[in-house]
Amino acid sequence: EKGYETGEHAPGLKLGGCGAYKAAHHIIKSHAKVWHSYNNTWRSEQQGMVGISLTSGWGEPIDPHNQTDRDAAERYIQFHLGWFANPIYRGDYPEIMKNYVGRKSAQQGLRTSRLPTFSVQEKNYIKGTSDFLGIGHFTTRYVIQKSLPLLQASSYNTDPDLAELVDPKWPAPGPKWLYSVPWGFRRLLNFIKIQYGNPLIYVTENGVSEKVQCTQLCDEWRIEYLKGYINEILKALNDGVNVKGYTAWSLLDKFEWNKGFSERFGFYHVDFKNENKTRIPKASVVYYKKIISANGFPNPREVMS
Repeated sequence: EKGYETGEHAPGLKLGGCGAYKAAHHIIKSHAKVWHSYNNTWRSEQQGMVGISLTSGWGEPIDPHNQTDRDAAERYIQFHLGWFANPIYRGDYPEIMKNYVGRKSAQQGLRTSRLPTFSVQEKNYIKGTSDFLGIGHFTTRYVIQKSLPLLQASSYNTDPDLAELVDPKWPAPGPKWLYSVPWGFRRLLNFIKIQYGNPLIYVTENGVSEKVQCTQLCDEWRIEYLKGYINEILKALNDGVNVKGYTAWSLLDKFEWNKGFSERFGFYHVDFKNENKTRIPKASVVYYKKIISANGFPNPREVMS
């Protein structure tokens, strides 16, 4: 969406209304081709796995007793995660996406939907092309219905007719989009379990950056974020969600999209001004090492001999 619709990210194309959908369509078909290539050529010898990693927030209805809000939250998750996961696990785009984009395209006077369609052969070819699901997750939004006036330049962002809200009490240690809402992760994982037949899940991205660099590298907010989110994964495991592994984002400070080196997600501070790019551990390193050693939260009563 940022690469092919708004042009904020590379390749910087502003193909409003259809660019993101076309790019996603090609990604999904390309992914399926790679899966089949591996499946037909190397799987029998290597016994490996091929999956896809999708990043999605969680959308929570602002009023869970209000059907309109529940429907808006459903559209949020289907327009994010379902956009890619539904074709791979169920054979086609979510019905709600097809309905909303199709209707808005017709209202704009377009003869076909801005959301491309898969042929029957393509649906069969794509469905089931994932041995595991990688999940990147960072934050949650409250969601409400928001009907926008019909614009000649409808876009991926306006198609679902919803508004995203945040609770001012949610911690916001990192960039303006990233609020710490651990409970949303458990709900997202349970949604995946129910919606896609409880697939094998690897958490491929989860973490937080910092707004202001702390000279003492005292990133307690990152420790609290990790503690909260990993705890919700443990709860999801108890719910029966098939989570197999977890990867924190990220080991080192690095180049972060159009934010460059200014947004720091790493456990290790990198001095980008130094020729040697010196790496210095932040406080979160010590905490995460304990989690790795214990393969979970250390028992405070255990005494190391």
